[in-house]
Amino acid sequence: MSSPVAPLKPYQVWLVVIVASIGFLFDTYELLMFPVIARPAIMELAQLPEQSAEIPGWIGRINWLTALSGGIFGLMGGLFIDRFGRKKIMVASIMLYSFSPVFAAFSTSLWMLIVFRCTTFIGVCVEFVAAITWLSELFTEKRSRQLAVGWTQAFASVGGLLVTAVAGYVITHLDQFPALPMGGEQGTKTAWRYTLLTGMIPGLMIALMLPFVPESRIWAERKRNGTLIRPRLSELFTKDLRRTTLVTACLSACAYGAAFGALQLTPPQIVPGLPEFAAPRAEIMKEGKQLEAKLENKDQLPPEEVKDLTKQVGANKGKLKELQKQTQQKGSEVQLWQELGGLLGRIALAILVVVIIKHRLLLRIFQFPGLIIFPVTYMLFFRDQPELFPMGIALAGFCTVAQLSYFGEFLPKVFPTHLRGTGGSFATNVGGRMIGTSAGFVTTSVVAPMMAGDNNFAKVSMAAGIVGASVCVIGLIASCFLPEPKAEE
Repeated sequence: MSSPVAPLKPYQVWLVVIVASIGFLFDTYELLMFPVIARPAIMELAQLPEQSAEIPGWIGRINWLTALSGGIFGLMGGLFIDRFGRKKIMVASIMLYSFSPVFAAFSTSLWMLIVFRCTTFIGVCVEFVAAITWLSELFTEKRSRQLAVGWTQAFASVGGLLVTAVAGYVITHLDQFPALPMGGEQGTKTAWRYTLLTGMIPGLMIALMLPFVPESRIWAERKRNGTLIRPRLSELFTKDLRRTTLVTACLSACAYGAAFGALQLTPPQIVPGLPEFAAPRAEIMKEGKQLEAKLENKDQLPPEEVKDLTKQVGANKGKLKELQKQTQQKGSEVQLWQELGGLLGRIALAILVVVIIKHRLLLRIFQFPGLIIFPVTYMLFFRDQPELFPMGIALAGFCTVAQLSYFGEFLPKVFPTHLRGTGGSFATNVGGRMIGTSAGFVTTSVVAPMMAGDNNFAKVSMAAGIVGASVCVIGLIASCFLPEPKAEE
């Protein structure tokens, strides 16, 4: 028989909590980098104008490719978590998502950016499951485990706040940074590249602390005693686990569908269409076309007039660039509201999980409000009351992010020890990251083209409201089949 697992020593408790908090924080930090830098990065690497209809298409394709990579390799990572250990795979995944953005910062082509975005996403997918499994098995007492998993996951939203603050700081102080050694003799200096470079921070921090924290004692003891069953993917679809596997994957897909089908599209593809930017952009674009039309006949104009028109074209481009900067700053502001709402959602979940015993009820507390919040925010506030739009985004973030935190606490309870990584990865990475994130493509490429609107930004906002409400409906139906966890192992 296995001997009882000894509790963690006080210094180990603090180290474990700190490491897990940093891991969750930068999990979200790396994940939310792309919505912040997507538009300017694609514009530069693909040499597209701001109003190009190809940009939303590229964002959708990149999100789909990263989701596919995260689902496939994340599932493999889940098997590795059960086969080779929670801590070891967690370390490898953190290093992967720490240094991939650094390489992405030096991208010279769009495809180079896509490849390193995919490896970043794979690292995030594997790290989340490894971390929640590791935490759940290190804390043997139920209440301590609930508190540890719930409150460390709250730091994931701090990661969202941090990336928003960093991106805003970089945009504001870009002139003070040295040029990167690429793009000719003068080098290049763009905010999105410097934002990506900050991705190396978690790898450096974690490398200093991980030698002092233990592996999961439950996993390690069974491995040492030869009683650890080899994980097999097919076990997830046996009679005892089939319902759990499919329902948790569906619910995870709905939560991620709301995040990627609406929230993550907001800074790059919806905020530029707010009335405060849409009208000035249309005027600047109209003026620019008129000036270019006059210059087409420059051979028939006096040299002085051609020179004057050329100056006006330059000034027009300067106005457009300044408006683009203001749009990015507004996107960062809206992202901040979203992350504040998400942080409050995670805190609410951490409190309620100790109080509410029924897991279905706990989940529905955050699902029901989304039925109203998403359509009102993206279909009403966006068009008619833009001053309330950030508040609506905060409420949508509250409901959505709390559900993501919910699965971190719930999944280790419903899969046996030798399948916790595999089962958690299937639900989170195949259901959530692969299927759920495809909602972004559905919003931009399927629903948005069918919408009526003055510009593409308005169409995407309408589509986001529809998709966000739809996944809430599907999630509520699926929650009726959610199994309650069995007694504590």
